[in-house]
Amino acid sequence: MVKPFDQWDGVYRVVSGYTGGHTPNPTYEQVKKQTTGHLEAVQITYNPDIISYSTMLELFWAQIDPTDDGGQFQDRGESYTAAIFVHNEEQRQLAEASKLALAESERFDKPIVTPIRDAAPFYPAEDYHQDYYRKEPEHYKEDRSKSGRDEFIAQHWRTTDM
Repeated sequence: MVKPFDQWDGVYRVVSGYTGGHTPNPTYEQVKKQTTGHLEAVQITYNPDIISYSTMLELFWAQIDPTDDGGQFQDRGESYTAAIFVHNEEQRQLAEASKLALAESERFDKPIVTPIRDAAPFYPAEDYHQDYYRKEPEHYKEDRSKSGRDEFIAQHWRTTDM
């Protein structure tokens, strides 16, 4: 989820990490065992005068399968499920409104199940996870092509540019 956000004006930093669980300072090995309660997530630092929170939500929805509560694409399990973590009531209202608009759009045949949750402590992932698409471009492209994500995005959003 780093690359889709990293390339937009006004986005200053996208950090891969873990949030929403009960284990302090988890490692990737712990999170992938599905025992920490954490989800893999990104923390985005951006300038709302350049890119709005609503635009960030649009970018998010266009990168996931919002009808899948068992993971995302080839990545299965709780730690791979999608969620929106909000930091305040304004973000919650905007996120809820965007979720409702997506549901009402009838873009998907199944219900939108992506939860909107209160932000929890965020723990940056290990260095080798940061900017993976830049550090390992061939592995990133291969993994993404195997995942089915691009086909899903093309089918439901008619673009893979987001």
